[in-house]
Amino acid sequence: MLSEKMQTAINDQIQKEIASGYLYLSMAAYLESRNYPGAAQWMRLQAQEEHTGHGMKLFEFMINRGGRVVLQEIEQPPSDFGELQDVFKAVLEHEQKVTAAINKVYEVALAEKDYPAQIELQWFITEQVEEEKTAEEIVLQLKACEGKPHLLLMIDRHLGQRQVGGAQ
Repeated sequence: MLSEKMQTAINDQIQKEIASGYLYLSMAAYLESRNYPGAAQWMRLQAQEEHTGHGMKLFEFMINRGGRVVLQEIEQPPSDFGELQDVFKAVLEHEQKVTAAINKVYEVALAEKDYPAQIELQWFITEQVEEEKTAEEIVLQLKACEGKPHLLLMIDRHLGQRQVGGAQ
């Protein structure tokens, strides 16, 4: 059985993962309005991954360990994100915050000597390395396009080719 402290930490992280999905869905809507359908599709898949792949993974883990999931409020995300490069800078910054949050949950698992939680959270730690790497690569690609709008269209098309389960 999960300790109360561990349940609180995981419930908090479930909220963060679901909120991340909501943020990425807002980014998708914004990108559609800016005529970046490829980047919008990338964000839709990211939103799905955050909800199903991350939030629900923790949800199921909590239930399988006899814990109680208590869903928390999700704040309204921003709706305006600036230029395409600004959107992906925001993605990178957000993923860095998520990484810090996962690390805090892992610290609770260490302190509680909750070995199954440590193993489960190692997956998230590895996933966050990939999430940050992908966002940083996209930011660098977009930075290289400054002053070359035709290249933004090519990157948008490339982002739209992302498949379910694929970061790029």
